[in-house]
This record gives sequence, C-alpha cells and structure tokens, in this order.
Amino acid sequence: MKILFVVNNFYAPGNGLSASARRTVQYLREAGQEVRVLSGRNHEAETPQPDYVLSDFHVPVFDGLVQSHGYKFAKTDISLIKEAVGWADVVHLEEPFIIQMVTARIAKSMGVPCTATYHLHPENLFCSINLGDWKFLNYNMLRIWRDFVFNYCTDIQCPTENVMERLEKFGFKSRLHLISNGIIPDVTLRPRDPEEDPSRPFLVVCIGRLAVEKDQPTLLEAMRYSKYADRIQLYFAGRGPEADSVREKAHALYEEGVVKYDPIFRFHDRDGLRKLAAEADLYIHCATVEVEGLSALEALQQAVVPVIAEGNLTATSQFALDERSLFPTKDPEALAACIDYWLDHPVERWEMGWRYAESTEEYDIHKSIDALVDMFRKAVADKKEKADE
Repeated sequence: MKILFVVNNFYAPGNGLSASARRTVQYLREAGQEVRVLSGRNHEAETPQPDYVLSDFHVPVFDGLVQSHGYKFAKTDISLIKEAVGWADVVHLEEPFIIQMVTARIAKSMGVPCTATYHLHPENLFCSINLGDWKFLNYNMLRIWRDFVFNYCTDIQCPTENVMERLEKFGFKSRLHLISNGIIPDVTLRPRDPEEDPSRPFLVVCIGRLAVEKDQPTLLEAMRYSKYADRIQLYFAGRGPEADSVREKAHALYEEGVVKYDPIFRFHDRDGLRKLAAEADLYIHCATVEVEGLSALEALQQAVVPVIAEGNLTATSQFALDERSLFPTKDPEALAACIDYWLDHPVERWEMGWRYAESTEEYDIHKSIDALVDMFRKAVADKKEKADE
C-alpha cells in the first residue's frame, strides 16, 4: 500500500507532533508499507529530506513565536501536491492547516481517499498568545478544521478517548478510531533494588516544552505548599517559548529560600530522557491542554510514579493507575499534596513505579501500526467499492 504523509515540518526537532510522525512513518515502512512524505525542508541536516519538498512559509508577525515552538509552516505547491497525491493509494494528514486543506481537496478531485490523525486542539495554538480560554475563538477554529480538513477524510485516528469524545460531540462526519500514537518498547533502566540515601535530595522531574499550556508554573507554585520543598531538586527537561519566564520564576523560589536546590533546566535527546526518568523519584505532568502526552508514557516506562493534571482538555490523566497520581489542573495545593503523599511512602512508590512500567506495554507502537494499517486499508477499500458502483 502506498501511503502519503502530509505534514508541515516532518523534521522539526523537539516538536512532539513531528517526532510522532517520524516514528509512525519509520514503523510503517518496517511493517512493509511504502510511505512517502510531503513536507517542508529538513533544516537540521542536508539529509534526509522529504520525498516531496515544499518551500518554507513565514507567518507574518507570529513567525518567531512559531519557531520558538520548534515548528515551521510550509507553502502550498499545487503541482507538487498533485504529483504526490497521484502516487498514493491513500493520503494521511498529520495536521489541519493550509497544506492539508489544499491536499484534501486535490485528493478528493483525484479520487484518492484521505485519512488523518487528530494531533492537537485549537487551544494548543491559542494558549501561546494567551487566548486559550476564549471559547468562541477555539470553537470556531475547530469548526474550520472540521469542515475544511477532517470532513474530507474517511477516517480519523483519535489517540485518546478524550479526543474521540470531543470529536463525536462536535459532529465530525468521519469514522473515528481509537488508536494511540504509540511508544517504542524499551528496557527499563531503573535498578530493581532501591538504593536509599536519606541525605540526597528527591529528584522531581518535569519533561516537555516550556509553553503556556504545559503549565510548569503550577509545579513551581506547589513548592510553597509541599513539606518536602527543601529536599526537592526540580528538574525541567525541555525548551520552548516560556523558557525565560519559567526559569525566572524557578530561580525566584530558590532566592526566596522556598527550595534549597536551584531548579535545573536542560534539553535532552531520547536517551538522556530515559536516564533522567530512571533516576527520578517522581514525574510531574501539569499540562492543561494535551491530546495524548507520549513524553509521560516514555517516562513511565522507566518505572517512575507520575503525578498528572486532570482536566477537560488534557488526556494524559488516562495513564494514571489511581487517584493518588491525579490532581485538578492549575491547583498547586492539590499537586503538593500528591507529591507529599508519594514522598511519604517510598516503598509504595517503588512498587507502583514498576506497575506503571508494566502498564505502558499496551501502548506498544507495533499495535498502533497494525491498527493504522487496518484503517488505511478500510479507506482504500471503501473508495474502490464506491468507484465500482
């Protein structure tokens, strides 16, 4: 089966959507599928490059903000899109933006079926300019995405039940499939026997982009309520547009004496994140808007207990095994109570960490790839049946 992936920037570093697309394409190819990519240029290296290379599009006024999220948009090129679509048995859209709108129409005119993955909410975009709470704006953006992209697709991959429920309520016409983006099976680096050193600080880790919707300030504020604040070493693994602001708030806590250890900020590759999660005492996920949250799953593979924000637009809370690892979004006191509970119970925390590692097995990317291939085959078969009628 010939599958065309359409994404603005397939090679964007530090961007979860692009990383997920690259991983999916890799494993589809390993599963024997023929996959090509229509995307903007790879600016990180001369090779590899997409199969069909689009020019960059610079967003007026907001281009700096877009790039601070590790992202770039691509220009539409009608002749190149037609060439790419003409090659494919099925077109898969990774975003709901301009090149996807154009590609979906071209695919329809050429009789090639379209599918899509729902990777982000409108709120993911508008949080960056402090408009994430504007319901009218986000409602209408989702309506535009529905009518001009997703309703051109026969099938949509919903990574979580949270996403599927939202699309069902919003009247999406496509078939909805509950398919995780999946994680790569991995060895757990954490040793089986705990080595307790009562003099060391507790390592509390937060992994992900430093962005408004990731809400790292709630973790910082929670230190004012935690009885373990003077024993906690906070570690923020990521970069993003809010980096300076979060660093400033974090250092202020240290200067005030709220925390004894100055919070650490570093960016790691996948191997570095594995090692960090394996050393952590707790993993904190504060995001208020999250379609799935694979960084959380990858951390849990390393047998670390999470504390995860629970809210209407964040699906990551589905990974929690019980209420002790959940707190309401933007509630630093509740977060502090969860942190204190787990630090109060080291044996229980250690045992639960291994239960969390085991729980990630159901999100094996091979299962996701099998489900996606079935979805693609269904889309192609349906198109062929209609053509034969």
